[in-house]
Amino acid sequence: MRAVFFGTPEIAVPSLEALVQIADVVGVVCQPDRPAGRGLERKPPPVKRRAEELGLTVLQPEKVRTPDFAAWLRERDADIGLVIAYGRILPRGVLEAPRRGCLNLHASILPHYRGAAPITWAVTHGVPETGISLMQMDEGMDTGPVYTVHRIPLGPDETADELAVRLAQLAAEVVREDVPRAMRGEITATPQDHAQATAARILTKEDGRIIWQRPAREVHNHVRGMTSWPGAFTTVDGKLLKILSTQVAHETGSEAAPGTVTAADRFSLRVACASGEIAIVRAQMEGRKALGATELVAGRSLREGQVLGS
Repeated sequence: MRAVFFGTPEIAVPSLEALVQIADVVGVVCQPDRPAGRGLERKPPPVKRRAEELGLTVLQPEKVRTPDFAAWLRERDADIGLVIAYGRILPRGVLEAPRRGCLNLHASILPHYRGAAPITWAVTHGVPETGISLMQMDEGMDTGPVYTVHRIPLGPDETADELAVRLAQLAAEVVREDVPRAMRGEITATPQDHAQATAARILTKEDGRIIWQRPAREVHNHVRGMTSWPGAFTTVDGKLLKILSTQVAHETGSEAAPGTVTAADRFSLRVACASGEIAIVRAQMEGRKALGATELVAGRSLREGQVLGS
């Protein structure tokens, strides 16, 4: 089986490695190098680095809706295209270039969480399970028929970053087990129930802002879902405060106004929510390094009675 792989970030690397085990990978397509770090030096994406280590041909088109790119794909003479977290919507000319079209490994239980950020929104919404869906791609946003769905439970304190690592490994298993079966016709793709679809839109920095006028469990889910991009944040005395890790202290109670620091001592650092309280485990004041709760209290960065987000 000849295959072209589409992917860009770290979550896609295990799937590329798995595809190499079951197919002749005749091309790898990923996003262009982007500026990163303090020096804004252009750095290659993780998939490009791993593909080059494997000796594979890499292409990083600025645009995918060009005749040249479609021609390059046809020249690969591929049986399938395999896509995971590539980062762009593929037009019909690209989807139809491989003989059997393109398959997508989507990080949700379709039709739920269609879109660019399924992991983040699943964690933020506190769903009990998620998974990897192997689907045949069409021109819609994750709307094609689904071959298989592999489910995993989602822990109540698991962050989006931690979940991404587990889903990356699950996706690689799906590549090894289900992609060959789909190509041999041993499994059939089933149309999705579009009436049940939910969206997982792309994130902005503002999505990280904590709304203290929500229950403690929802605030905790927000923090773990926004880890590490775009990052959960609030303000204190007019300065930015990044909330890196939390726990649910109480799900009910607290007479203080939402956002009020109700305890700041060597035992706990708690903040009132609409109902209940969360405990801040780790946070970072603007212009300072990340600290644990005890250090934040000792340094007087946070004090009882302060109101966050005001």
